[in-house]
Amino acid sequence: MEKIVEQGILYDFYGALLTNHQQKIYEAVVYDNMSLGEIAEEAGVSRQAVHDIIKRCDKILGEYEEKLGLIDRFMATKSYLGELESETNKLDSSAEVIKIKEIISKLHDVL
Repeated sequence: MEKIVEQGILYDFYGALLTNHQQKIYEAVVYDNMSLGEIAEEAGVSRQAVHDIIKRCDKILGEYEEKLGLIDRFMATKSYLGELESETNKLDSSAEVIKIKEIISKLHDVL
């Protein structure tokens, strides 16, 4: 997986656990695609400080995923949901199947 995509996914799941300062800097890199120099100037810190914060955040977010595994569980759930939807689409449109399809649709909305 491309690093920036991985960083974005990790941040989506665990970013709220970072400090406000870490969040601002990490969002500037991941979402705003700002350079270290631009972020440093805006935050009033050195480029090295920004680099260190990004590396520290990468490590922290990676450790959260190692311990909690929320992303792995989410991806597995989406995969199983896709399989369920595929198998359900092969069934006749009885009232029960229609209800199951409605539930699957709601699950897609939630995920």
